[in-house]
Amino acid sequence: MDRTPPEQRVSRRRLRACHECDWLMALPPLASGEQALCPRCGHAAVTRHRYPAQRSMALAITTLILLGLALGYPFLSFSTSGISNRIELIEASTELIYFHEPLVAMAVLLTTIVLPAVYLTGVIWVQAGLLTGKALPMSRHIARSLVHLYPWMMVDVFLIGTLVSLIKIASLADVTLGPSFWALGAYALLLLATTQSVDRDWLWFALAGEPPAPDNARTGETAAPQRLSGCSTCGLVNRVDDTGHGRCQRCDEPLHLRRPHSLQRTWALLAASAVMYIPANVYPIMTTTSLGSSTSNTIVGGVIELVNMGSWPIALVILIASVIVPLGKLIALVWLCSVAPRAGQLNALSRTRLYRLTEFIGRWSMVDIFVVAILVALIRAGNLMSVTPGPAALAFASVVVLTMLAAKSFEPHLLWDYANEGTMPTSRENQPAPRSPIPTMAPSMTPPKKQGPQTRNSLHE
Repeated sequence: MDRTPPEQRVSRRRLRACHECDWLMALPPLASGEQALCPRCGHAAVTRHRYPAQRSMALAITTLILLGLALGYPFLSFSTSGISNRIELIEASTELIYFHEPLVAMAVLLTTIVLPAVYLTGVIWVQAGLLTGKALPMSRHIARSLVHLYPWMMVDVFLIGTLVSLIKIASLADVTLGPSFWALGAYALLLLATTQSVDRDWLWFALAGEPPAPDNARTGETAAPQRLSGCSTCGLVNRVDDTGHGRCQRCDEPLHLRRPHSLQRTWALLAASAVMYIPANVYPIMTTTSLGSSTSNTIVGGVIELVNMGSWPIALVILIASVIVPLGKLIALVWLCSVAPRAGQLNALSRTRLYRLTEFIGRWSMVDIFVVAILVALIRAGNLMSVTPGPAALAFASVVVLTMLAAKSFEPHLLWDYANEGTMPTSRENQPAPRSPIPTMAPSMTPPKKQGPQTRNSLHE
C-alpha cells in the first residue's frame, strides 16, 4: 500500500514555517524522492519517500534484529604473551562502572543501545498502526518522542571509535573480530537509513490529519509578526496567544514565537562547557599499564602517540573529533550568540549554515569516549597489560553533552530577525515584538515571492 501524498488528499493549503529562518510557505505537491526547500535559506522542510510506512518499518525491524545479534555474540577478543580476553558489546559500557565512572558508562549505554532500541521500537509501533488502518495507543506521544531521541543516538560514532581502538590495539596484541562486530557495522548503517526514512510530514498527516491553516496567514513573509509558529515536531503552523506561547493542536508540543531566554541559556551552557574543557584536556583521559609500568595519556598525548606509531589518518581523526571540533563548536556558538543582536551587520544565510554545521559535528566528539570504553573493557590483564579511564573522561563527555545542549537551545531565527536594522528587539526573552514588522531583507538576500518552497529531486540532484 502506497497512499497518495498529503498534498493530493486535501484541497486547502498546507502551511509550514521554516525551522531555521521562520519563512512561511505552502507545501507544493511532492513526488517520491523529492524535497521541499525553504526559498529563503534552503533548509529542507519535507522529504517525501515512496512507501513511507513499509520502508521505515522494514528497516526498523531489520535494524532491531541486528542489534540483538550484536548483543548476543562475542564482540572483540585479543591475545598477547599467552593472555587473552574476550568481550561482548554491552561490556564496553558496563565495565566502566567498576572503575567508578557510572555517568560515562550510562552515556555509552544510552547512546549506543538503549535509545536506539527505544527509537526502533517506537517506529515499528507507530508504522504498524498506520499499516493496519488504526493507530495503536500512544502513537502520537511515541511519534513526538522520536524527534527528541534522534540527536542522541551515536551508533555510527561508536563504530568509528571501535575502528580507532582496533588500530591502537593492533600494535600491542593480536585482535580477533567477533560476529558482533560485523553485526554492529550493519546495525549502524541501517539505523542511519531508518532515521532518514521516516517521513515526518506524511507520518503526522496519517496519524492526525491536517487542521485548517490559520486565518489570514500570508505566505512569503516571516511567521512571527503574524503571531504564527511552526511546530518543531510535526511541522503544523499554529497561531499563538498574546504572550507568544501556546501548544500545537496536532501533537501538543510547546510553541514559542522565539524560544524564551535563548541567548541566556546558550551563554550559560557555553560557559559550563568551557570550564569543563580545561580539565578534559589537562588531565589524562586514560592510563595504560604494560609490564608493570603505567603511562597516562591526555587527549593530545594520545594523538602524539598515534603519530609516533605511524597511524597518521587515525591521529588526524582523533585530533579533529576530540580537539578541533569541541573548541571550534565553542568558538562558533560564542560568535553566533555575539552577532545575533547585530543581525544586520553580517550575512544571515552564512551564519545559518555555520549553525547547521555546529549541530551536525557536535556528536562526533564522542569518539574518544567510545575508544576509552572499548579499551577499558577489552584490555584487562592486570600489571601485564591493562587500561583504566582517567579523570578527563567524565569532563570530556560533559563538554560534548553541554555543547550539544547549547546548540539546541540557540534560536536560529534570531539570525534573521531585523536583518536590515541590525538591532535586537527589546524583549526580556530576546524575542521580537509580535506585532512589529520585520524589515524587508537586503536585495542580495530577498527570496522570490512564492506561495510554496522550492522543490528538487533528492535522488538526482
